[in-house]
Amino acid sequence: MTRPLGDRIRVQFERQILSGDLPPGARLPTEQEIMARFGCSRMTVSKALSALATAGLIERRKRAGTFVARPRVHSMVLEVPDLAPLIAARGQTYAFRLDRSEELAVREGHLAGRPARHLVGVHFADRQGIAVEDRLVSLAAVPDIARADLAREAPGTWLLRHVPWTEADTRITAVGAAPQEASLLGLSPGDPCLCVERRTWRGRDPITFVRQVFRGDSYELVAHFGPGAS
Repeated sequence: MTRPLGDRIRVQFERQILSGDLPPGARLPTEQEIMARFGCSRMTVSKALSALATAGLIERRKRAGTFVARPRVHSMVLEVPDLAPLIAARGQTYAFRLDRSEELAVREGHLAGRPARHLVGVHFADRQGIAVEDRLVSLAAVPDIARADLAREAPGTWLLRHVPWTEADTRITAVGAAPQEASLLGLSPGDPCLCVERRTWRGRDPITFVRQVFRGDSYELVAHFGPGAS
């Protein structure tokens, strides 16, 4: 049985996107160009593009055109994720830039009263800044962090490899990008972002507090709930 033309248009673009022939950020032909190529109506083209948008494969931007969606980083809500392998698994090149490293005495929060390493940096995927990270690490619990080469390895990656945690809690909020965050992420101030704040402990010892602000189009939280879920 022959597929409807709209389905064939959708499948053709879907294959090009999934194969990498149309990479993330690539612009698709206009509706008029697709209509001319396939000899079909605007409604047929619109239905095909809507199906691709619903599947998360494309983004339709008013007055700008239609573009291949950038991959989202998927993470279980209750995990402490390592962004490097998550981004690499998407076929993107990961990098971290450390912008600030200093020692200070923490005055509030679960690290209050403890000396800590204060680390600020940016996570990148294919040279696009996707998250600004502001982190405090307890020097009492993790003295080796003072000597770690965090210009070569992101603090979160280093901590997951060297300091096992036993407890963590996470707070997730929708925020508008602050001016400095917007500048680092290639956004305009106030653009939608996802803020993830996390605290970890090893036994009774607090390990770290981190605040990560992600571009709204680069991060997705995924959790599965049901009988037998652990």
